[in-house]
Amino acid sequence: MITVNINKAKEITHEVRRKARAAEFAPLDVKVTIPSEAVAAEEARAAIREKYNIIQESIDSCTTEEALLSVMQTLKSSQ
Repeated sequence: MITVNINKAKEITHEVRRKARAAEFAPLDVKVTIPSEAVAAEEARAAIREKYNIIQESIDSCTTEEALLSVMQTLKSSQ
């Protein structure tokens, strides 16, 4: 029988979350330095932060492998 270390699985899921978040931030990192686009870019960045904070809380509250797999599917579908 294969036993899943839920804490290690959470760490892996968090790493996937961090990479997805960084990919969404990348185009905004330049725009935030352009005065005419800075406000809109920062608002978009705030929305991304909120989205990934909710995902982070979901990961932290997972107690089963199936729940983590569901979060991973959400992350992959948002890319």
